[in-house]
Formats: sequence, structure tokens, C-alpha cells
Amino acid sequence: MPEQSDDQQFRYPLRWRVMDALEAALDMIWPRRLARYSGWAMIAPAILLVGILVLGLVQIAEGSLHTLDRSTFLPSEEYTLANYQTIIDSTTYWRVLWRSLLGAGLTVFFTLLLALPYSYIMVRTSSATIRKSLLVVLFLPFFIGQVVRAYGILIVLGTSGAVNDVLGLFGVEPLRLLFNFPAVVFGLVQYMLPFSVLLLAPALTAIPRETETAASSLGANWLQSFWHVVIPMAKPGLVGAGLVVGTLSLTDFAMPAMLGGGSQDFIANAIYDQFFRTADQGLGAALALLLVALGSVIAGVVIAIFGAGTLGMGGRK
Repeated sequence: MPEQSDDQQFRYPLRWRVMDALEAALDMIWPRRLARYSGWAMIAPAILLVGILVLGLVQIAEGSLHTLDRSTFLPSEEYTLANYQTIIDSTTYWRVLWRSLLGAGLTVFFTLLLALPYSYIMVRTSSATIRKSLLVVLFLPFFIGQVVRAYGILIVLGTSGAVNDVLGLFGVEPLRLLFNFPAVVFGLVQYMLPFSVLLLAPALTAIPRETETAASSLGANWLQSFWHVVIPMAKPGLVGAGLVVGTLSLTDFAMPAMLGGGSQDFIANAIYDQFFRTADQGLGAALALLLVALGSVIAGVVIAIFGAGTLGMGGRK
């Protein structure tokens, strides 16, 4: 049989033809002379979203300068700082502010306290089964949702829930475990733990095992090696996780509303009440700006002191 030529043996794959067609279409839409601006084109959707956010903040700032006219239940025409004065003079809002800050701080502390050993075991274990099991347990809550998880906590910690059933076996009367501040913090820690682990794991993975081995060879036990070697080198992950957990906890709405029973509101709950219950959009806008400013200041102080951690994308630590 006559041998086939190279052109006859090679058949141009269909997917290559499709890619060539797409590349030709892209050249028509975005000529090569504009290649230097390709990066800006790629981030244009993100810039658009940020621009919409900034526009919304500007409108909220403008709305915060109008008080509610109780006769018409419409915003007043004149500009005033009365809403901010109301917040300053109100002990209720100061109490809500303090509760929000304390709740966010405790959530960061307990979340990092639990996430650090979890992440360390997940990263350092030599068993693939254990690693995969820990990953499954970590990702499973993401498929449930915050509201469903809060309902689950309501069932478990309720008067007739599993915890009180176990305590009843030891003769302990049913305890009121819900609708208080510790219940809100517990719910926030349970909700924030996966975020913290996901931010800590890359930082711990970047720590060479040889570093811990060297510390052990110099006489350090496991606890000393973990405290003096692992934790300092995991600082970027701790800072990044703390920033994310702190800001999310400070602005959380569902956990204080559902587990606090209306008596443990955070700032987000107060904003919701002003916008949708009392229809005082000016006061709600002022509280919203207070929340944005508070979160920005806290994040700025943390970054100035400790750096941006893993959120700094490889910048200076």
C-alpha cells in the first residue's frame, strides 16, 4: 500500500479550529494594538462592581443628612447632622456598638483558637484519609447556609435540645442556652470557622517541615516548637483570617437576630430596624456609615500594625 503523506496522516482537531475561530473573533473585537490594555479590560467588571458600591455609599451618605419628617414620613429637605447627634446621644446605640465590637473580638479569638490546630493537623497529617475527612467536614457547612445552621443551633441548644437532654442524664435542670450573648458568639464561631481554616491552611503549608525538625533537634519539644516556630511563621495566615472573621462578624445579621432573640442586636440589626421597621432611612443610613467607618478603621489599624497577612498577595509582611 502506498504510504500516506504527513498532511494526510495529520487531521486538524475540531477543538483547535474552534479555538482559532474564537481567537479570530477576539482579534476583531480587541485588536492586538490594544494588548497593553488587556489587564484593565479583565478587571473592568470588578471596577464596575466597586463603582456601584461607591455610588451606593455616596447615596447613603447623602441620605444620612436628612431626618425623618414624622408628619409625612418622608425625608426632610434640609441637610442636617441630627441623625449623627441622635446616635451620639443614645445609650442604646452605644450599647449595640460595644456589643458588636466585643462579639467580633471574641469570635476572632475563639475562631483562631480552634482553626489553628485544625488547620495544622489537616496540613501536617500523613494520612490521606484523615486529610480528606477533615476537608469534607470543613466544606460541608458551606452547602447548608447560615440560616439553616442557625436553626440547627436553635434545635441543639433549645430547652428540649440535645445538650439539655445530655445534661438531664446527670440530673441537671434544663438550662437557658439560647437568646443571650454567649449563644450569638457560639453561632458566629461555628459559622466563621471554615473561613478561618481556609485562610490559615496556605500559611501553614508554606512552613517547611524541616524548620520544625531543626527546632526538635535543638531540644525543643512539640509544644515549644509549635509556640516559638509555627505560630510566628503562620502570622500572615493569622492576620488574614483575623481580618476576614472580624469584619464578617462585626457586620453579621442572622446570628444575632436568630440566636439573640432580639435582645442581642448588632449594628446590622439596628440598621435593618431603622430601614424596614421604623422607616427612618436617614438614621439607618447614618448607622450604616458608622459601621463602614468602624470596620475600615479597625482593618486599617490591624494592617498598619501587623500587615495585611495572606490578604497582602505576597507583599511586604
